[in-house]
Amino acid sequence: MIRPMVTNPIPQFPAGFLWGVSTSAHQIEGAADLRAPSVWDAFTAEPGRVKDGSTAAVACDHYHRYREDVALLADLGVDAYRFSVSWPRVDSPGGLDFYDRLVDELCAAGIRPVATLFHWDLPVGLDWLRRETAERFAQYTAAVAARLGDRVGTWLPLNEPAEHTLLGHALGAHAPGRQLLFDALPAAHHQLLGHGLAVRALRAAGATDIGIANSHGPTWPASHAAEDLEAAAFYDILLNRLFADPLLLGRYPEGIDALMPGDVEADLKVIAEPIDRYGVNYYAPTRVGAPQGDEIEFGGLTLPAELPFSVREIEDRPVTDFGWPVVPEGLTELLTGLRDRYGDRLPPVVITENGCSYPGLDDQDRIGYLDGHIRALHDALAAGVDVRGYFVWSLLDNFEWAEGYARRFGLVHVDFATLERTPKASYGWFREVLRAQR
Repeated sequence: MIRPMVTNPIPQFPAGFLWGVSTSAHQIEGAADLRAPSVWDAFTAEPGRVKDGSTAAVACDHYHRYREDVALLADLGVDAYRFSVSWPRVDSPGGLDFYDRLVDELCAAGIRPVATLFHWDLPVGLDWLRRETAERFAQYTAAVAARLGDRVGTWLPLNEPAEHTLLGHALGAHAPGRQLLFDALPAAHHQLLGHGLAVRALRAAGATDIGIANSHGPTWPASHAAEDLEAAAFYDILLNRLFADPLLLGRYPEGIDALMPGDVEADLKVIAEPIDRYGVNYYAPTRVGAPQGDEIEFGGLTLPAELPFSVREIEDRPVTDFGWPVVPEGLTELLTGLRDRYGDRLPPVVITENGCSYPGLDDQDRIGYLDGHIRALHDALAAGVDVRGYFVWSLLDNFEWAEGYARRFGLVHVDFATLERTPKASYGWFREVLRAQR
């Protein structure tokens, strides 16, 4: 392992603060022959959908190497491990046996299991545009909770419904590959309804620590011009408030409810089932202005000209290997903004994802990124935000969705030819940070 660069000590966080790392099933498990197909299997089978033409059939082979990976977690010294359960695997004979083994291994190592129930790998044949998928999700949740509920410490029914709606159903860049633009909104509503039904199923199974992993980021207007301010406000509704207001306030932002299917008022009572913690996935702010009349290439996406906003570059900032701007103070801004917007309706916050893509084993840029964001998190804590935990994305280099294996987010390098794991400099740095926090 490469020796990490020495940095100034990270400020101390309160006793009991939860430190962890996150992964997702489809991105690391492999063993695709031992589960039912997901919409991502169908998506990656279509030529041109994934930039390097790869699939997640093997990925990191975590299914067979989970003991090795749990040993890496134990050596790292994390308190908790956030993983996702593959719905297609649970739908297959013996599928829950794998998660039984994984959770037992984590518990034996003294690591808190944090289970996400949907991280985009929907079984083929189900469709978030249909209401019955929300009901099926509750049934699946009940089955997983009945098997693992005696050992899983925290449950997160959904991961990033905003991205799954936008990228998978509106723009077609992710599975299931639809390009519906605003006709994708029923997929948002049914995911939120599924979340509320899953919370009820988890409560019935005795769960006492339930949250969500919502993606959020500050929206920065391109200028003070009225048209830029209006466009930025609309973007902020779509990417931030659309998935927080219903959960925390029991209502959609003004005008959105009319675009949703079914008995929205009754559904909102389910969607707003109380949760115990609010998970935030943070990567960067977004600068937004009025539409410019042309398609825009942004972050590897082609944004259609007919959108009522345009996304602009954030200049004079370093960028990750993915081209995302590095703005640690945006995390402080985001968290204080959530506190101010939702007040006592906001449960204790956990950063359920924060990380970056950089190549190489001596990943000093990743160390700098994580160092800056952890300090920004401490600033939010000092400003009075009730923050209870921080999870790095990700433990392992993995299958990065439509990017294939070109982007490396891991603290641990994975050689995808041999599947050998090699801790990076950032792994050693984070381990020292955690030791200093004890």
